Amino acid sequence: MDGHDADCKEANANARLACSLIHSILRVNQNLPQVDLCGMTLDSVGADKLLDHVFASLSRGKGLWVVTANLDFVRRFVKDPAARSLYSDADVRVADGMPLVWASHLQGTPLPERVAGASLIRPLCRRAAEGGWRVYLLGGEPVAAKAAADKLVAEFPKLQLAGLSSPWVGAPPTQAELDDVTATLEQSRPDVVLVALGSPKQELLIRALRERMPHVCWIGVGASLSFISGHLRRAPVLVQKLGLEWVHRLWQEPKRLFRRYVLEDLPFAAVLFSRAVAARLAAPAHRPGT
Repeated sequence: MDGHDADCKEANANARLACSLIHSILRVNQNLPQVDLCGMTLDSVGADKLLDHVFASLSRGKGLWVVTANLDFVRRFVKDPAARSLYSDADVRVADGMPLVWASHLQGTPLPERVAGASLIRPLCRRAAEGGWRVYLLGGEPVAAKAAADKLVAEFPKLQLAGLSSPWVGAPPTQAELDDVTATLEQSRPDVVLVALGSPKQELLIRALRERMPHVCWIGVGASLSFISGHLRRAPVLVQKLGLEWVHRLWQEPKRLFRRYVLEDLPFAAVLFSRAVAARLAAPAHRPGT
């Protein structure tokens, strides 16, 4: 009788999982709505719909590459042809920065919300735990990555952590580096790999690895593992919503971030907003009945 009950429970769990996957597939449009900012195409989805898309793709045996693009990504996209080619190779690009959301509203093509990589990891791990998907943490400082892994497993006990490693790779990675990372990942059999190496190093690595492991979902998450571990502190939620998280980051790491945030990204924000306004003014006026 006990064995029968156990079989029934397992069957019910499998049925719930199957229903969840079918529901996710039905909800997700293969062609996500998109917004163009300075030539970069961003998918106009929030975090929930993005995760619907990710796990629906995985359930079909199809991997994908997600880029969470902030202002610095768009700046490099505009100014550097190599970066433009790199970011354009991703399957999905979402806005990880309030300046991008503001610019989309100025342009008249509003994005629904900011989708920050650091805010995506916990809900992704929750869904992975519920669905039995294996998650791998690649990159980050070794101590921070291990602490982040411990916290995620403690928070989501059913999470199948496929592994973690913090390899040194170049930008772009060498053939030997690729071979080493590939061997480690193939042994771990992950479904989702969160790559925490910073941009563009993480994107260069992902572009090379996805050709070898096309069934995997790859997401570049930058410094997110340090946020989860507590080695870096995220800005308060209100500061994030005000679009001032960069000030908080600059305060914590002034030497590393001053040039990027103050000398490069701030001037480009003016370019982004001016182009957004120009695009709105150039758009044909909507007429009733047309």
